Amino acid sequence: MSDGIRSPYLGPHVVGQRVVVRRLVPGETGPTGGPAFTDVLGECIAWDPCVVVTAAGERVEIPVDLIVSGKPVPPRPSVRLRATVEECESHVASLWSSVRTTRVGAWQVRTSATVGRRRANSCLAVTDPGIPLPAAVEAVRAAYEDRPALLHVEVGSDLEADLGALGCTPAGGEADFLLAGATRALRAAGRPSAPVELSVAGSRASAEVSSACDAVAEGLAAVDGDWIGIHDLLVDPARRRQGLARATVAALLEWGVEQGASTAWLHVEADNVPARTLYESLGFVTHHRMRYLTLPA
Repeated sequence: MSDGIRSPYLGPHVVGQRVVVRRLVPGETGPTGGPAFTDVLGECIAWDPCVVVTAAGERVEIPVDLIVSGKPVPPRPSVRLRATVEECESHVASLWSSVRTTRVGAWQVRTSATVGRRRANSCLAVTDPGIPLPAAVEAVRAAYEDRPALLHVEVGSDLEADLGALGCTPAGGEADFLLAGATRALRAAGRPSAPVELSVAGSRASAEVSSACDAVAEGLAAVDGDWIGIHDLLVDPARRRQGLARATVAALLEWGVEQGASTAWLHVEADNVPARTLYESLGFVTHHRMRYLTLPA
């Protein structure tokens, strides 16, 4: 390492990592009259000279003897992880073709005559509705006049607290929304341990692993833009821990990537440890947690 470097954290070992590097700018004077310095943030792709590629794609070459300090920094968060809760949850309705959506202000009212799931028959309320909150709650009640009215909200949000103050009460169903890069998750899934039969209908697909003509594992997926949502993953209890769930997810991810999906998402119950272990091994991370609220009497 050159005598010009005052940081023990930089060297050939940081090649391939995201770094911040402070360098001397020869011939320039800083604001206090001393030497001028500037910082460069990006991925180090070479050393001596140090070459850093910024997020904008700019290639910056820094002679090692001009480096004053620096260190590795955490990877840049995924663009999808910076998506809002509303954007993430808005893809739920695409999972089932029979789900119809209407609006109560900025809230999305979801209904289905054939799907009995609460996600398909609840109002997505994760942002300010844009109208007085009591009026929004009453409008949701009217929208579900033929069935129980439920609000689907982000756990711990200010909106959930405000709805609680109006008398809305938790109705269970806590689940985490997980995200992963679709291609990365597919690579992590590896080669299927069992043959998977895939059926496609438009933007939706089903995957099934069969044994003796009976399904022992199955799952569904839907592509919405460049997002693929995976849901209803089931494995015969007698055939668990045989890689069937991983094989099923891999088949669905492969189909989604072929359709142009770059982000995979799913909901998993907060206390479903085996499922969480599988998804985390594929690179899925938690974005937020949701639960249902019932409206006041």
